Amino acid sequence: MSKPKNPGTEGWVSSIVTVPNVLSAFRILLVPLFVWALLERQTIEPLVIFFIAGISDLFDGFIARHLHQRSKLGAILDPAGDKLLMAASYILLTLPQVVGPNRIPLGLTLIVFARDLMIVGGVLWAYLTFGITPVLPTIIGKLTTAFQVGTVFLVLLTNHLGKKAGWMVAIYGITAALTLASWILYYLRGLRILRERRSSKPV
Repeated sequence: MSKPKNPGTEGWVSSIVTVPNVLSAFRILLVPLFVWALLERQTIEPLVIFFIAGISDLFDGFIARHLHQRSKLGAILDPAGDKLLMAASYILLTLPQVVGPNRIPLGLTLIVFARDLMIVGGVLWAYLTFGITPVLPTIIGKLTTAFQVGTVFLVLLTNHLGKKAGWMVAIYGITAALTLASWILYYLRGLRILRERRSSKPV
């Protein structure tokens, strides 16, 4: 019996060296440089590195979709680069001995990590159990990602300016609320996929 095809994989290229893959690899290589700059208590360098990584991510996705250069390797490298950079950002920007005067609240960092662990664990379980990779992106998921990225950028920017930004509390709250909402939505979608797969099994 052949494995069920993953949705959305039609038209993928088999080549390893594509522009999106190079950009994703470049973004991964930026992570240790970003970490070093923060640990050295620099302010402009982490901001510039994070901005460059964000721009490369935009070009990565645009080229992959519109120039038909999506690949299986790219499907791994792209999210890996994003998650590594975001994980490093949220961990380091939470530590008072590393950054100031603005820091990401520990509670928000824990929510972001818990949600990502649930999603990664669910996708891995679906692949190992059913041989499929669920297509999970939703509008609220994309909005959540935008606010998570924006939160990091604003913390880096305000710290570079050296100003305590009280209004960031509202940004933290919105980001936390969106992260929790998308967490619940992905959990419900995971349950639906599980029910559909179980009901489709031959008795």
